[in-house]
Amino acid sequence: MALSARLEVRQGQGLVITPQLQQAIKLLQMSNLELEAFVEGELERNPLLQREEGEPEASEASADAVRDEHAADADARADLDTQYDDASPGERATGDAPEMADVGPGDTGAADAGGQVDWSRAGPGGSFDHDGEGFEQRLTREATLAEHLTDQVAASGLAAADAAIAHVLIDAVDEAGYLRADVAEVAGRLGCSEARVEGVLAVVQGFDPVGVAARDLRECLMIQLKDRNRYDPAIGALLDNLPLLAKRDLAALKKICGVDDEDLREMIAEIRGLSPRPGAAFGGDAATPVQPDVLVREGPGGLWHVELNSDTLPRLLVDQRYHARVSAQARSDQEKTFVSDCMAQANWLTKSLDQRARTILKVSSEIVRQQDAFLAFGVEHLRPLNLKTVADAIGMHESTVSRVTSNKYISTPRGLFEMKFFFTSAIASSEGGEAHSAEAVRHKIKQLIDTESREEDVHSDDRIVEILKGAGVDIARRTVAKYREALRIPSSVERRRMLKEPA
Repeated sequence: MALSARLEVRQGQGLVITPQLQQAIKLLQMSNLELEAFVEGELERNPLLQREEGEPEASEASADAVRDEHAADADARADLDTQYDDASPGERATGDAPEMADVGPGDTGAADAGGQVDWSRAGPGGSFDHDGEGFEQRLTREATLAEHLTDQVAASGLAAADAAIAHVLIDAVDEAGYLRADVAEVAGRLGCSEARVEGVLAVVQGFDPVGVAARDLRECLMIQLKDRNRYDPAIGALLDNLPLLAKRDLAALKKICGVDDEDLREMIAEIRGLSPRPGAAFGGDAATPVQPDVLVREGPGGLWHVELNSDTLPRLLVDQRYHARVSAQARSDQEKTFVSDCMAQANWLTKSLDQRARTILKVSSEIVRQQDAFLAFGVEHLRPLNLKTVADAIGMHESTVSRVTSNKYISTPRGLFEMKFFFTSAIASSEGGEAHSAEAVRHKIKQLIDTESREEDVHSDDRIVEILKGAGVDIARRTVAKYREALRIPSSVERRRMLKEPA
């Protein structure tokens, strides 16, 4: 068979995802913080975008005023540079250059009538802007653990080399107060012996708070017991077997420690009085509060009103007036292409943000409609729900619903919840009725265990299965065990041991 080249025309379908469509998909699954950071970047890159802070006309007028002010400032600086360049070298050296004290946006009002600068108004570093952290702010701000430990290094009397080792160790201490670096690794990095690092570590472990810079829980508790002069071989054996203490295996602990019931109770009480996280009392980076994307409130007649949180929605405008001005002044093809691309990008971004907001509102409204019983009566009435149910109801694809519900939060009268919270798997009903939500079943298991007040009231996993099946929930024992472990609830054996212990 001879081989030959020929042309063919074929018709077919294919999905082409443009860069703009890819960016729109990314916008959909961004959280409000990520979206804010993205919008800030676009505002810096695109001169045709501006924030909508008031009426559009007022915003455009203020934007024009700012641009005119920047242009006037640039002209003034150019004139000043020209005057200064024309000055002779002698004038520059003796300060006879034209009115240098009156220029510079940071020097406004800093010089008196005689040309003397009022340094009493200067901020940190001799600057007249007060954006940096001042002395008062440093005094009133809560000190971090690292700062607290660093202050103690100066008062410890360590040699310069040992103080440097101490600073390296302090940098490896986490917020809980534990050392997260290996001594051998630190010694190799600093080029010194492990014994020297161990010696400096012993000094740091003597700093306040007691127990800081420990490498594990046992060492942390041991340091605190030694500080109280309460460490002995018996309590040391107890620290060596903390897993048995967590399991409440008191019989094994008595045998290992060689003590009776009363001594063991005293040692356990001593350990309970210690701090497993010595660094938790010190300030750290402030946690960013979660801002809800959707607000739900109850209206008259038992209806639920769903609205977007305007505080988390970036509002952008395309500056048409500035676009017309720049387009008229564009001369080269490169300038015209740049202005055209900026305009297309600005129009696309504003349209994509509007579409994102509409999609979030549509999905959240359907979630509220599906879970109205939860909002009205509580978690026991949470219905089983999956992405397909919501997608079919609003005419969207499951992947779109999944992106919308990622990192989005709903504020309801019952609290703040992530949208994913409302999607739970279904557990069949033993009576053939409506299925139960897995979250509601977990809540019932927790309620049953919370009512245990005596050793005789403790429910085994098999007994919980029987109780739930009597309530119409068809559930297996392994599922009960999985939910109980997810709730961090100990087994029935451990709960009985806990109830045996004296208060």
